[in-house]
Amino acid sequence: MDLRGVAARSGVAAAILLAAALALFWPGYVVYDSVTQYRQALTGAYDDWHPPIMARLWSLFGDRGPGPMLAAQMAFYWLGLALLSAALAAKGRRRAAGALLIAGLWPPVLGWQAVVVKDAQMLAALLGAVGLIGWWRLRARRVPPLAWAMVVGLLGYAVLVRANAVFAVVPLVLMLAEWPVRWPMRIAAALAGIGLVIGVSGPINHRLLGAAASGVERTQAIYDLAGIGVRSGDSRVGLSPERLAALRAKRCVRPFFWDPLGDPARCADEVADLHARSPGALYALLAAAALHHPFAYAAHRFAHLNSTERWLVPVHWLGAAPPQVGEPNSYGFGQPGQGAGRWQRMAAWLVETPLGWPILWLVLGVGGIASTWRADRPATRLARALFVSAVSLEASFAAISIASDLRYHLWTIVAVAIGWMLVGTIPRSRLLWVALAVVLAAGCGARLSLPEAPQTYRAMLG
Repeated sequence: MDLRGVAARSGVAAAILLAAALALFWPGYVVYDSVTQYRQALTGAYDDWHPPIMARLWSLFGDRGPGPMLAAQMAFYWLGLALLSAALAAKGRRRAAGALLIAGLWPPVLGWQAVVVKDAQMLAALLGAVGLIGWWRLRARRVPPLAWAMVVGLLGYAVLVRANAVFAVVPLVLMLAEWPVRWPMRIAAALAGIGLVIGVSGPINHRLLGAAASGVERTQAIYDLAGIGVRSGDSRVGLSPERLAALRAKRCVRPFFWDPLGDPARCADEVADLHARSPGALYALLAAAALHHPFAYAAHRFAHLNSTERWLVPVHWLGAAPPQVGEPNSYGFGQPGQGAGRWQRMAAWLVETPLGWPILWLVLGVGGIASTWRADRPATRLARALFVSAVSLEASFAAISIASDLRYHLWTIVAVAIGWMLVGTIPRSRLLWVALAVVLAAGCGARLSLPEAPQTYRAMLG
């Protein structure tokens, strides 16, 4: 068997799929965030509400619109899949190699990868980095220095292009480095590494990349303080009884997202006192409020976690389907053709299935860690790193998350799916199958019994 030829065919197949994806989706979809970042790229006036590194990269292409960024994120997406597929083919696992490329066509994921947005950029960078490592590791070879340099660049970009990517990247790095050996030390190193990366990201964004402070770091604390205050009625969250009563009456605290609290037409005035505080003072206030009212804090966070994991929610929970048309703008961006629209409509249908629920992938990720806990083959070690990265990212949403869009979970879906393909066997754990059955039954029951959610952003604001 000519394994080199089989591996080369994987690369050719991935190149064809890349070309087909670009032809289908060109010049790419844009959302509100994309238009804002393009404006920054053209004007050179950056802020940290959106990742300045993405706007800086976009600025290198001038006024050519979203096309070059679409090409970049599609290229690294398919590069990562190509390298993993080719490595599996080179080891004689041709079915797994083919399945991995086919999985890259999953409409909800590929549909979001056609959107020029930071989440798609994060997925592309992470997948490109994992593909480079996998190409060498899956063939039981050492990763050369040049490849490591490329991996470091891609992982660094992923961390800076999406604030919560640190919770996926640091555990992934430690698992790939297989250091420390003992799990308690590995967890401690991950926590320390996450803290260190968060600490240096601000100076990089502000001093190196020249982004102005926008106050985005206050949003998490304000969301949680408002949630605790509404549930407890305690003005020690930094809001007067009158403000808390107004927040409650206007239903400003939503599990779905924080946006009503930032909307001047809705609830921004009610939390203005919190915006006046420094970020350090806000998080100190939040820590004290959570200690005084742990059940109110837990109820608030669980409500949001349930929303973003899309578990016990109504049918058509907003924010899952990739866009079918781009955000209106004054730059004259073109729109992808009718074929892309049909693809996105198919994706919109598929995200309503359990495979569009992040909670399902979280359970599969936890099961994957258990299944590969003591595994020592190159493929299962890489799979374990992917499972840990995905589960760590999902776990972070329990405390750090203010919105429920499905695009925040793209890495989890892709990492867990690839992990199980690397494992190459059907899960055998009865506990895992029971957990999956519970998640599916409860999630389907909620969608059958709860009234359909509003279907527009303005309606979700209330």
